Amino acid sequence: MLSSDRSSDAVPHARLVDELRAAGCVFAEDEAALLVGAATIPAELAALVTRRVSGEPLEYVLGWAEFCGLQVRVRGGVFVPRRRSELLVSEAVEAAWRAPEPATVVDLCCGSGALGAAVAAAMARRGRALRLYAVDIDPEAVRCALENIGADVGQVFVGDLYDALPAGLRGRVDVLMVNAPYVPTGAIALMPPEARLYEHRVALDGGADGLDLQRRVIAAAPSWLAADGPLLI
Repeated sequence: MLSSDRSSDAVPHARLVDELRAAGCVFAEDEAALLVGAATIPAELAALVTRRVSGEPLEYVLGWAEFCGLQVRVRGGVFVPRRRSELLVSEAVEAAWRAPEPATVVDLCCGSGALGAAVAAAMARRGRALRLYAVDIDPEAVRCALENIGADVGQVFVGDLYDALPAGLRGRVDVLMVNAPYVPTGAIALMPPEARLYEHRVALDGGADGLDLQRRVIAAAPSWLAADGPLLI
């Protein structure tokens, strides 16, 4: 909640909410509280608000996104995890639970590492160990994933899909989850500005029909998956 005693010249709550709402922020009250919580002095709050009302995604302004109950570190340009991907996490957790312990889980096109981190956290809550491997072609995304996953939880690699994985994982992956770019190249211009103007194109562009990466993932998956291991897309 907003604090009235932060500073006599702090942006008043009502005015801040109005400014955010006028800029098109649907959840202006919630965003105002988050921005106030992220600032230590009025000048810093003003700078954060300026970034947000200019259209920069809230997650970049704050430096994190909420995903599956976790605060996931995100950097400018890195794909912001979507709530709809939480279904992928829940399916991966159930598949890992059925696999022999410790399950080997691979997160291709990992972006910030949100999915892998969420699966690892859910398995830890159940008292089960896993081996997590995450891959992305974007070095900035990999830097985020390293922060979110951590060396004690898993390994993160930069590279093109399976090429970045240790060869010893062939035939041993219990769960393969992939949130690959799926927007057709020609449709990127129609995306909301928060995505098309701020997220790296490599995180969005799925080729002419949006399925270029999906086809590559599916074609090579059988040689990496263990018996009965699922591919979750």
